[in-house]
Amino acid sequence: MAGKRVNVITLGCSKNLVDSERVLKLFIDAGFDAHHEAKHVDGDIVVINTCGFIGDAKEESIETILEHVEAKKAKLLSAIYVMGCLSERYRDDLMMEIPEVDGWYGKFDWNKLVSDITLNAQSTTKYDRIITTPSHHAYLKIAEGCNRFCSFCAIPLITGRFTSRPIEEITEEVKMLVSRGVKEFNIIAQDLSSYGLDKYGEMKLPELVDKIANISGVQWIRLHYAYPAQFPMELLDVMVRHENVCKYLDIALQHINDNVLKNMRRHITGDETRELIAEMRRRVPGLHLRTTLMVGFPGEGEREFEELLNFVKEQRFERMGAFAYCEEGDTYGAKNFKDDIPEEVKQERLSKLMAIQEEIALASNESKIGQTLRIIIDREDNDYYIGRTQWDSPEVDPEVLVEKDLDLKIGEFYNVTIKSAMPFELIATICD
Repeated sequence: MAGKRVNVITLGCSKNLVDSERVLKLFIDAGFDAHHEAKHVDGDIVVINTCGFIGDAKEESIETILEHVEAKKAKLLSAIYVMGCLSERYRDDLMMEIPEVDGWYGKFDWNKLVSDITLNAQSTTKYDRIITTPSHHAYLKIAEGCNRFCSFCAIPLITGRFTSRPIEEITEEVKMLVSRGVKEFNIIAQDLSSYGLDKYGEMKLPELVDKIANISGVQWIRLHYAYPAQFPMELLDVMVRHENVCKYLDIALQHINDNVLKNMRRHITGDETRELIAEMRRRVPGLHLRTTLMVGFPGEGEREFEELLNFVKEQRFERMGAFAYCEEGDTYGAKNFKDDIPEEVKQERLSKLMAIQEEIALASNESKIGQTLRIIIDREDNDYYIGRTQWDSPEVDPEVLVEKDLDLKIGEFYNVTIKSAMPFELIATICD
């Protein structure tokens, strides 16, 4: 089968994307013509890396599979293989419901997927991969799984217990990627805060980030998906000590009301949450926090929701996302709480929350007008070069639109002056 074309499609989060990038590397090493989300798919073998986190993501995964089943029936594809979170959790049911798929694999057996297709067991370095993001930045996955078992979340049921990668392996991967031109590393895990506990018996995230920051060529490090309970406070000292550790932290808080937090099994109170945020901002000047909040969890009445609204108004998060509670089967929440808040109420609350956040985001961006900021250029369109500051993660955060006064290079850093602001975009010119 060597020489056949494979198209890998990734759904869901950046952690899935890293798995897809490793799959691509294995296919290429086996002599296949492998692509990521190619537009032209005639005759391809298609590998769909699915997401199974919440209802909308599961629905998108099913629709994508069925769309390619129809393409296979029309002789546009030669075979379909499915991997990832959805098939990890529902493989037996999916095999019965969609027999047209040629092979079902889960979250962790994609090596077998590749060897079954290529008929060739691969010996490539286990962390080697084909970067599908712009070549100057990459996601760096440092762990799998989760031990927190929040009552709304099915991820521990899909990915299993928290498992840290060795520090030495991660730093070797960083050095390899730097040698290929990667400058910006977005560190990801389901629970960054717990890194090292399983392998070393203590929280090792501060040490890991310190080691990565000291690797020559690493220009930006950004941290995603910290957990507020048992947060490793030493990390804040590392952020201050190293200029290449972005003053940015993605930490999902979910709620602020004590009763809702207890029902969510978040292992932290509202006051403890406020104290944590205050200490973070005190110790790391200029820190931008990204958080995620949930509305409509069982037990959230109008009073609890108003407390959440006031919390957002008080804290003025520079970056924030939110979603409405969606009951996940087999979770603690599904077994112990009735999902009795009407969907229209959830959506109304979500709209109110995000309307407040849009005002806060605009004010945060407007405060940067007149400032000189260092940005990295990701791409260009007809009118602007498009870049990001240290406070902006790819795809989810604001972008900086740079007027085309000069020729700029993709993947390079420049100093710009901010001229105007919108809620999710800044307009800038290159500094003289």
